[in-house]
Amino acid sequence: MSEPRVESVEINIEPVEVAQAGELLTLRRAAFVTEAQAYGDPNIPPLTQTLDELRADLARTDVVTLGAWLGHRLVGSVRVEFEGDKATLGRLAVAPDQQGRGVGTQLMFAILPHLPEQTTEIWVFTGKDSKENIADLDPDHAYEDQHDATTGKLTYAYLRKILAAQGKD
Repeated sequence: MSEPRVESVEINIEPVEVAQAGELLTLRRAAFVTEAQAYGDPNIPPLTQTLDELRADLARTDVVTLGAWLGHRLVGSVRVEFEGDKATLGRLAVAPDQQGRGVGTQLMFAILPHLPEQTTEIWVFTGKDSKENIADLDPDHAYEDQHDATTGKLTYAYLRKILAAQGKD
């Protein structure tokens, strides 16, 4: 039996700017610490990325990072990388005190207008034991498990969603 969900919050979602990299780094570290503990690996990429590496990533033209703000506070983010007709989501992070309030779901829907016109599929990767997180975010379960890949101590699950020809579900 799952826990009751807390009422969702009103957030403002917009791209994260390079000047906000420090705030984003803080959010990601807070959000991914429990995942690192669950996997027994404190060296997962969201926890080892440096501020300079994050600034460089935010400046890339083939990447969009959206942030969710509650007032002036960054409470969530998602990174989307574009390659041809494919968009790959990663680093979905929600502040620990805001988890279960719909922030992640709102971020997942907010990426759609940022997808290039030619995008036909969205890929998501997450720790193999965290696949339920994606299922929780997408009530239609439109993301299908594709394959697993191991990097270091972590095994990632790769899931894919095919977009409808019209309207990008």
